[in-house]
Amino acid sequence: MMKKTIIIVALSSLACIVKAQDSLIVDTVDLKTDLLKIGKIITIKKGNSGNAVTLKLDNATISKPKKSVSIGFDFTRFDLGFSRYLDQGSFTLSPANANLDFLPSKTSNVGFDFFQFKYKASDKFRFYIGAGLDWNHIRLNNNVTFQKNQATLTATQEVINFTKNRFSSRYLRIPIGFDFTKTIQNDNKLHLVLGPELGFLLNGKVKQESKERGKEKFKDDYNFNPFRYGGFVRVGYKGWGIYTKYYFNDVFAKGQGPADFKNMSFGLSMGF
Repeated sequence: MMKKTIIIVALSSLACIVKAQDSLIVDTVDLKTDLLKIGKIITIKKGNSGNAVTLKLDNATISKPKKSVSIGFDFTRFDLGFSRYLDQGSFTLSPANANLDFLPSKTSNVGFDFFQFKYKASDKFRFYIGAGLDWNHIRLNNNVTFQKNQATLTATQEVINFTKNRFSSRYLRIPIGFDFTKTIQNDNKLHLVLGPELGFLLNGKVKQESKERGKEKFKDDYNFNPFRYGGFVRVGYKGWGIYTKYYFNDVFAKGQGPADFKNMSFGLSMGF
């Protein structure tokens, strides 16, 4: 009698399992997943697909990651690198522009963004418009001083030796970035970001140091181009990366400085 009862219970349990399986049958699911939550609802998220499969008792639905928009102040994309200048397509300056001769190891680019609008379309793509500051520091080799309030870029030869002679520009930068991402492991992403960048001149600056005069600073527009435009590329992983930028128009305003004199920069970047 006991043996008969056990057989009946076993057959009943098997029937219940078969019935439950009939209601849970869905398309084949790859169990090599990033996320598995088991409760009243089973959710399986595949790392490469960007989709989540939700299994319920009697049905199965597929839901895509939600799109998101964010806007606000955010310190990001801090750049520290070198700045270079092309004189009519050459990295060698012409004799006519000898006053702009610079020390390559100390001619730098520094910048960062402090505000951004960001639209996340998916786990693999997002778009942003930022706002930030960008400096280009030209470390001059010669003992010259660029003059303020001149119709054209004008330099005066000095009779003293400067221990530091820096000629700088500061711009409000507006980058427009298209960020393509790929998850490598543990939600760490590889970024490829490219797009245009606009710039609006805030001011130019001369900073000099010498034994004779001590430290001196002068501010003016110094005939820098009031508006510049170019493009950039960034590649990074886990928040660190490299960048390069190139501006298509001249460093100085039309008719106020060397023609076909352009700027590019490259270096390290933090924040994606």
